[in-house]
Amino acid sequence: MEQGFGSDPSGSTIDKTRVLDVKPLRCLSPVFPSASEMSSIMTPQPSPFVCITPTGPFPAGVTPIFPFLTPDESGRMGESSQQTPNQVPNQGTFGFGQPISPIPVNSFGNPTANGNSGHVNNAGDTGSGKKKGGPKKPRKVPPENVVEVDVEPLLNQLLMSFKLVELDQAKKADGDKEVVRRILLVFDLFRRRMTQIDEPRYGAGSGRRPDLKASKMMMTKGMRTNQTKRIGNVPGIEVGDIFFFRMELCVVGLHAPTMSGIDYMSVKLTKDEEPLAVSIVSSGGYDDDGGDGDLLIYTGQGGVQRKDGQMFDQKLEKGNLALEKSVHRANDVRVIRGVKDVANPTGKIYIFDGLYKIQGSWEEKNKSGCNVFKYKLLRVPGQPEAFKVWKSIQQWRDGVVSRVGVILPDLTSGAESQAVCLVNDVDDEKGPAYFTYIPSLKYSKPFLTPRPSLGCQCLGGCQPDDTNCPCIQRNQGLLPYSSLGVLMTYKNLIHECGSACSCPPNCRNRMSQGGPKVRMEVFKTKNKGWGLRSWDPIRGGCFICEYAGEVSDLGYDRDDNYIFDATRIYEPLEPMHDYSDESRKVPFPLVISAKNGGNIGRFMNHSCSPNVYWQLVVRESNNEAYYHIAFFAIRHIPPLQELTFDYGMDKADHRRKKCLCGSFKCRGYFY
Repeated sequence: MEQGFGSDPSGSTIDKTRVLDVKPLRCLSPVFPSASEMSSIMTPQPSPFVCITPTGPFPAGVTPIFPFLTPDESGRMGESSQQTPNQVPNQGTFGFGQPISPIPVNSFGNPTANGNSGHVNNAGDTGSGKKKGGPKKPRKVPPENVVEVDVEPLLNQLLMSFKLVELDQAKKADGDKEVVRRILLVFDLFRRRMTQIDEPRYGAGSGRRPDLKASKMMMTKGMRTNQTKRIGNVPGIEVGDIFFFRMELCVVGLHAPTMSGIDYMSVKLTKDEEPLAVSIVSSGGYDDDGGDGDLLIYTGQGGVQRKDGQMFDQKLEKGNLALEKSVHRANDVRVIRGVKDVANPTGKIYIFDGLYKIQGSWEEKNKSGCNVFKYKLLRVPGQPEAFKVWKSIQQWRDGVVSRVGVILPDLTSGAESQAVCLVNDVDDEKGPAYFTYIPSLKYSKPFLTPRPSLGCQCLGGCQPDDTNCPCIQRNQGLLPYSSLGVLMTYKNLIHECGSACSCPPNCRNRMSQGGPKVRMEVFKTKNKGWGLRSWDPIRGGCFICEYAGEVSDLGYDRDDNYIFDATRIYEPLEPMHDYSDESRKVPFPLVISAKNGGNIGRFMNHSCSPNVYWQLVVRESNNEAYYHIAFFAIRHIPPLQELTFDYGMDKADHRRKKCLCGSFKCRGYFY
């Protein structure tokens, strides 16, 4: 039974005069008994250090976890080593029958049902015990004997190819559309290339962040633009532009902080400087209310509840103070909204939603009980729609609102895995001229190869670290596609798995064989006939579709407007190609006509500044080769932005057609 404080089990009173000093508990040291031959009367000593071990009975299947309970000769636990309070322990045993070997405290855990403690042993057995919140993920250990690849020469080559080495200080401070696009393209190509190099060496999900490394190396070299902080729009960035990496916002000057959601600058409006907000990122880190697309209720930064229960209120400082000052100054604030990336559950897509003004602010308690600041932002009217487009598309998907102008819900009649609707909200035209929809290329006879091609035996799909895979070997030892279906590097020729391969249809190296991966629509343009666009955001390097039709062996009609000729002269995109390729020429003349039969690729219009690029893809089987034209995104493409590629120029055809692409690099004509 528990005794009260200050009581003595023997009933005698306590000599309180012997209490000499009172010290905080944390400064006390363990007290051990003196040797047995020393008298505790002659020299005042504390009571002997005594531990009464529990003797049970213990529940069935439970073993005592105390390190001092060792069996004696009789096999019983610790009875022969127990001491009574009045006995003096043997020297060196501290009240126990045998010397004690020290055991680390962290080696003990709660007893488990099978009698074993739940601590982790050397074999990695964690028993059956579970921690609250789920098991802790094991820390990934880098593989041994992996030599880090020096990627700086690759970055230097990209910077030279895109003419960024000679970028002057004026363009670094204030960019334009061309500089912004070149910097973003170099960042994405460099990041993709590092991903392709790292994956077979470290494995997928290794925790390496090529996006962070790419941005760090680029900014170290000064390869960024719009470094001058400003209120309002940023040169070269349009409302509705999308970004798949937070670091992309930094290298083009849209939002400078890498982590903080509020960017601000000091402005001298009176005799003293004061901070004003220039941009915010609303991506779900706080309890923001997205509103209807024109309204945003934004939560300030800070104010957290820690795991130990302590709560901290937000303070009116730094970014929060800048937002409060912007309420009174009524300056424009750039708003970047972050949404979930459906194709990559761990990623986000950042949408530049234009300029907003802060209409008001207040303080309230959040769900955790912390005081937080709230800011009401309204979108400046007259800007192109951005986030509203995303909300409208989601309503079309959910069936809440019908898509205006739909003529056919599925132009492909089920030939593609994704429906492609036919839309005209411009005039009364009911659709394009009749054609037969075919999802892939039709060959009258395949091309012959000089030697037979062996198919792979990758039953689970080609893996990036499988150096014995013949398909990977034909691609210079690297898989051309990432796990998200992104083309890692642009080459003259991509070798995909063919009919002789044992890998399944969803193999990464069959990317162009499954049809479009995003929801498309064929729509009527204002002045260019029918065009093609996507409901989904498209990441740079993602596969869009192939150019389907009939391979023409005997030439083609010059009046056929649905011809793809691989032998044409195209606007040089040398930086897009792999630098290890010696040949820059198409290895054979491939001409495809989609006049009578084709797929959605036939509706893609020309642009002098395209967002889509074509790649030659070959699928081999024995001595036969089947070549295809596959389209990939050059850069990130927002939803409902028209998809275009460069038609090239034909030396034999001198009939020019007026170009209506409207891009800032428009040549004025095409062939």
